[in-house]
Amino acid sequence: SSIGGYRRAKILHDVGVAIERNRAALIEVMVSEAGKTLDQADTEISEAIDFAHYYAEQAIALEKVDGAQFVPHKVTVVTPPWNFPVAIPAGSALAALAAGSAVIFKPAGLTARSGALVAKIIREAGVPSEVLQDIQLEESQLGQDLISDSRVDQLILTGGYETAVLFKEFNPNLKLLAETSGKNAIIITPHADLDQAAKDLAYSAFGHAGQKCSAASIAILVGSVAKSQRFRRQLQDAVSSMKIDYPTNPMAKIGPLIAPPEGKLLEGLTSLGKKERWVLKPQQLDESGRLWSPGIKEKVKRGSTSHMVEYFGPLLSIMTAKDLDEAIEIQNAVDYGLTAGIHSLNKSEIETWIEKVQAGNLYVNRGITGAIVQRQPFGGWKKSSVGPGAKAGGPNYLSTLGTWQSTPAQQRLVVQSKKVNSALALAAETVMPDTDLATLTRASESDEHAIKHFFGEVTDPSNLSVELNRFRYVKADTELRISATATSLDSWRAILAFLAVGGKKLSVFELPGKLADLVRRNGIIARIQTDAEWVDSLRGRKNLRVRFVGQKLQVEKGSPLASPDIAVYWGSTVESGRIELLPYFKEQAISITAHRFGNPAEQIQDLKL
Repeated sequence: SSIGGYRRAKILHDVGVAIERNRAALIEVMVSEAGKTLDQADTEISEAIDFAHYYAEQAIALEKVDGAQFVPHKVTVVTPPWNFPVAIPAGSALAALAAGSAVIFKPAGLTARSGALVAKIIREAGVPSEVLQDIQLEESQLGQDLISDSRVDQLILTGGYETAVLFKEFNPNLKLLAETSGKNAIIITPHADLDQAAKDLAYSAFGHAGQKCSAASIAILVGSVAKSQRFRRQLQDAVSSMKIDYPTNPMAKIGPLIAPPEGKLLEGLTSLGKKERWVLKPQQLDESGRLWSPGIKEKVKRGSTSHMVEYFGPLLSIMTAKDLDEAIEIQNAVDYGLTAGIHSLNKSEIETWIEKVQAGNLYVNRGITGAIVQRQPFGGWKKSSVGPGAKAGGPNYLSTLGTWQSTPAQQRLVVQSKKVNSALALAAETVMPDTDLATLTRASESDEHAIKHFFGEVTDPSNLSVELNRFRYVKADTELRISATATSLDSWRAILAFLAVGGKKLSVFELPGKLADLVRRNGIIARIQTDAEWVDSLRGRKNLRVRFVGQKLQVEKGSPLASPDIAVYWGSTVESGRIELLPYFKEQAISITAHRFGNPAEQIQDLKL
């Protein structure tokens, strides 16, 4: 952190150039170690290069946030997965380095050589060895000791939800940022181009043998599509045309599994649920146990294992729905919310789906894998995300990798909200110092600016003509907790931000005088609770966000605060509306094919987003 954002940016740009220079070596080790097919290995390296250059520029932007100063964490542990052995390790490590943190880099054991080569390239490009240390831990106890060490400020995980639970058990106070599991579906309506839908479904389900958290594992056929024999034939032909082989065959589109299937994946590949039947029955193709043909099962019932469980392999379940609303209910019924897709040429259907579906990355009339840095920043909702929820390769990811201190805000707009103006008037009636009143006024004006020019705007940085890539913010149902240790200024600042976003649920240690008047006038549901009472009230809650104001609590093992299902935003309040309001918004990336055979697609013109 001592060298500053511009210097870090220079080094990260050099890393991007170095990764490009080593493309052939990285492809070789990925193919050899992970069984990546050539086409997927090549694009993954491009993603790693994009991460390097994008985070380099974000390192500079991090120092220019109005109304707040970024303070990097000292040590970040990075534990990436085996299925993207270059892009995710590079992206996670480079994000932490861009934010000014030293990194302990622990690649997945199954792809240790890929990770070691990534680390070597990063160091040779100018990152000092004392800032990036790559390790391998053979004993589980050593891993637990590392995660539990008080010198570790945060951990970036990409892996299963169960791993996030385990890490939180090791260290309940761990700041964990994780992209976890997915159980992703593509809806296909009667208004779809069925040929294109079959092609995109096949590749989304079986590219890299389905070993992607973003892979399509469910197809929901709506109305007449459920009975369409033509669509079934097209899907079977599309899947059958994908060459299954080891990546030594350059024509391979479906490569080997990372290891012979076991547990729930093996069960999924070899058994059927009640009334289910095979459209394509998966077959083990060689003695290694790693090469399998794809499996497609139909007549999958709502709530069944095939509907709800992530298999992480070459397995697709076909479900049916009478209409779009039922299809969306089926799509949203899973615990996860990573990627979701729809194939439809009907504008009204597309708009309805975008409004109702619960996922972080949405795809219209295209495949649902292959997110691109900046163009389609990646990250999910619900159990697909643990921690602050900012998307990798997006504008807020670095801002979650440290803490913030307040500075005077300069970018401000006159406050339009009657509720906020009334609150500021009440604050003026207290014995609050004039300097604090000035802080609150600037902060509320910064909130106004952020809501209009940051959270309220739908952006498309790539600005392509053939594809829309919209990035937007969706209001989150975030609760506010004000502890006994919160200062009067922090309490007022937090409630002003809460009012600005239309917050409804508040837990507070006490509500003195004017704050009580403020809460009552605005119809806010306020619970008076000690910290212990508040923590106990969180038991069993899921997909919950809390903005906590006051000194960070010590979290004990078994506490609801140790659950990955609860994201707590600690830290003092800041004048910056962009930073202070982040807990109240979820990020969503929407990618829409904008052409039909090279001509502009009429159904996406003037689409409401």
